[in-house]
Amino acid sequence: MAWAMLLFAAMLEIVMGVSLKLSAGWTRLMPSLIAIGAGLGSIYLLARSLSSLPIGTAYAIWTGIGTIGLVAIGMICFQEGAGWMRLFFLGLALTGVIGLRFTGPSI
Repeated sequence: MAWAMLLFAAMLEIVMGVSLKLSAGWTRLMPSLIAIGAGLGSIYLLARSLSSLPIGTAYAIWTGIGTIGLVAIGMICFQEGAGWMRLFFLGLALTGVIGLRFTGPSI
């Protein structure tokens, strides 16, 4: 259950990041409110998952999934660069997240 909470926390972090982009510097109400709610939900679920998971592994996976998700969304939805080097390093980040998950404790 802790891994599921961590995954959902990371998904909420992605929602928060996209909402922050859409909030235009906190000038648009609805995206700003969504960013705040998603951020609070993400932190709450991360904290809950830490009752069972090692802090270093959980935090690295949480931020890693958030980073990978936001970079991918940036490339697809916001026309941010998707050069081969950028994709290569994104793949390395994904490899690191997967490696941390499967070399950590099996909870």
